Amino acid sequence: MKPAPFEYFAPATVEEALGYLAEYGYEAKVLAGGQSLIPMMNFRLAQPAVIVDINNIPELGYIRGNNGDLQIGALARHNQVESNPLVARQTPLIFEAMPHIATLQVRNRGTFGGSIAHADPSAELTAISVALEGSFTLRSQRGDRVIPANEFFLGLFTSVLEPDELLIEARFPPLPARSGCALEEVSRRPHDFALVGVAAVITLDQGNRCQDARLVFFSVGDGPVEARQAVGMLNGNELNSELLRLAAETAAKRDVDPGSDIHASAEYRRHLAGVLAYRALEKAYLRSRQ
Repeated sequence: MKPAPFEYFAPATVEEALGYLAEYGYEAKVLAGGQSLIPMMNFRLAQPAVIVDINNIPELGYIRGNNGDLQIGALARHNQVESNPLVARQTPLIFEAMPHIATLQVRNRGTFGGSIAHADPSAELTAISVALEGSFTLRSQRGDRVIPANEFFLGLFTSVLEPDELLIEARFPPLPARSGCALEEVSRRPHDFALVGVAAVITLDQGNRCQDARLVFFSVGDGPVEARQAVGMLNGNELNSELLRLAAETAAKRDVDPGSDIHASAEYRRHLAGVLAYRALEKAYLRSRQ
């Protein structure tokens, strides 16, 4: 298959890219890594009239710390994030997730910002961004706005990103002391999208009680799914295996409502949600005690 005809622009600055997006609006698509957009165009699932290729804007490819926060530019490649010691030190959950993202070849080309902007409900980075209470900087000719990750994803491949906006940066605050995090997922084959996945973060207070907990699923809905009822059982309590297992069961029964497809039934996905939630919570709890 080949894509439908389109106009192609390769701006050298962010300002130039924003000019094209403002001019063409819904007719334009941004090309970053292209690991999702190009296959969709080849199958005619996406038929943009205009492609705005931002690969000639190297200023968007940074990874840096700023007052304790981790900042990842939209054009940072997955393999850059995967091998960066600052990422490993400040956001171990992102570091843990990167090898799960597709294949090495895809990670060499795919971008952090592209994965976020694509808003695939099966992508690890969407759920992790919510679990880590990240935020995204969006820019247009009208100015910048910063959107918390839990408000960014609206539904299936849909976000608050406007047609004239460019995702510039993802920012993640440092985890508090005595925090642990974990990622668990199951896929049919290595490097496939997960049938079910979950990211967990647990922070303990000085008395070893749960000060804060977050549990966010992916591949069980139209976007990241926060298990609010489950974590409500943990906050303020001293954690143990029994309570973690009960919270995981609650997440599977009350917080998620997965669907069926050719890969797995809803019943099987719900079962996986409970198993993986317990594994992730237990691992995050043990890490928080370390």
